[in-house]
Amino acid sequence: MVFIRRHWVALLVVAVALALLVALARFIQHRQPAPVPGAPGRGGQNGPVAVSVATVTSGDIQLRIPALGTVTPLATVTVRTQISGIMQKILFTEGQTVHKGDSLAQIDPRPYEAALQQMQGNLRRDQALLTDAKLDLKRYEGLVKEDSIAQQQLDTQRALVDQDAGTVESDEGQVKTASVNLLYTHIVAPVTGRVGLRQVDQGNYVTPGDTNGIVVINQLQPITVIFPIPEDNVPALVRRLRSGGALTVEAYDRTNSAKLAVGKLLTIDNQIDVTTGTVKLRAQFENADGMLFPNQFVNIQLFQELLKNQTIMPNSAVRRGAPNGVVSTFVYVVNPDHTVKVRPVTLGVVDGERVAVTQGLEPGETVVTEGGDRLRDGAEVQLPGAAGPAAAAHASDGSPAGAPPGKPGLAGPRRPRTHPKPSP
Repeated sequence: MVFIRRHWVALLVVAVALALLVALARFIQHRQPAPVPGAPGRGGQNGPVAVSVATVTSGDIQLRIPALGTVTPLATVTVRTQISGIMQKILFTEGQTVHKGDSLAQIDPRPYEAALQQMQGNLRRDQALLTDAKLDLKRYEGLVKEDSIAQQQLDTQRALVDQDAGTVESDEGQVKTASVNLLYTHIVAPVTGRVGLRQVDQGNYVTPGDTNGIVVINQLQPITVIFPIPEDNVPALVRRLRSGGALTVEAYDRTNSAKLAVGKLLTIDNQIDVTTGTVKLRAQFENADGMLFPNQFVNIQLFQELLKNQTIMPNSAVRRGAPNGVVSTFVYVVNPDHTVKVRPVTLGVVDGERVAVTQGLEPGETVVTEGGDRLRDGAEVQLPGAAGPAAAAHASDGSPAGAPPGKPGLAGPRRPRTHPKPSP
C-alpha cells in the first residue's frame, strides 16, 4: 500500500509540473506583441522594406590612379670632415634650417696654418734657387760663344735649371694642398635643408673615416614622393607628358583621410620592375608648410584625366551577384509605384565615393544605396520620409507616423485627468 501511495504522489507531482509549464508558455505567448503584417523592419513578408536612395546624376568625374608612396628628399647629404682634427666649435642647432654655404662646424686650424706656412717657405727658397740657376745659365751661354767653357758645363746648367723649376712646381702644389686643408677646417652646408641630430660633440677628435659623419642634411623644400603604378597606365601617362600636360598629384596621410600636399608629376623611371609589373614615378611638392617628412608613408592620387558628361551614381548602390541566374553587376532601380527593378549596369571610372556608369542607367533615375540586401526583384520599398501602410493606419488616431499602437506621440498613453476636490 505504501508503494502504491508513493507512485500516485509522484504521478501527481509530474502532472502539476507539466500544467505549470503549459501555463507559463501560454503566458509568455500572450505577453509578446503580435507582429503587424507588412510592417517595415519587423519581418513582414509582404510589407515594404525601408531603404535609402540616391538620384543618378550627370557630370564630370576625375580619372585617378591610386598608389602608395614614400617621401624622398631631392638631396640627402651626410656632412663629413675632410681632415682630421679636434672639433673646436659646433655652429648649428639640431633641427635648424640652413642654407647652402652656412657655417656648420670649426676644426682646430692651427696645425694646418703651420703646415701652410712651412710649404710657403719651401716655395720661396726653391724659387730663389731657380732664379740663381737661370742667371748662371745665361752666363754660361755667353761664355760658350767665346769658347771659354766646355759645352758640357752649359748642358749641366740647363738640367739644373729644369730641376729647380720642377722643385718650384712641387712646392706650389704643396702650398695649394695646405691651403685646401686649412679651408676644410671650416665646414659649411653643401645644400639648403634641415639638419638632423648631431653625431659628434665639441672637443671630439674627428677623422674622414667616421661613418656617421657630423650631421645629416635633408632638403625639404621642395621635396619629392616616389610611388609605383601598374605598367598598363604607362602609355597614357607618356602621351600626356609628351603633349606638355601637367599631371596633378595629391598626397594623403596613412589613413587616406587628410590631404597633406598637392604637387605635380616630375618624371617616370626608365624601366619597369619585372617582379611587380610596375614602374616608379617621382612627384614634386613645394612642401611650404613642412607636412611631408623624409621616409614618410603617404597615399597618392594621380589625376590622369577629367572625363566630362558622365552618368554618375554613389558607389554604395553597386551590387554584385546573380539575381537573374547570371553573375553580373547590378543596381536596384526604384519605380514610381515604390517597387524595385533589378538593372544590370556596366561601371566605368571610380572617383572616391562616386562611380561612372557607362551602360544601364540614365540621369534622373533613383537607385537604392542602403537596404538592398533585403530586396528582390519587384519588392516594395519605403523611401525615407514616406509613411508606410502600417504607419498610415495608426496615424488616424492622432499619433505620428511610426509611433506604436496605443501610444500617441512620444508621451505614452494618456491618463484620465482628475480634478482636485474643492476645500470645504
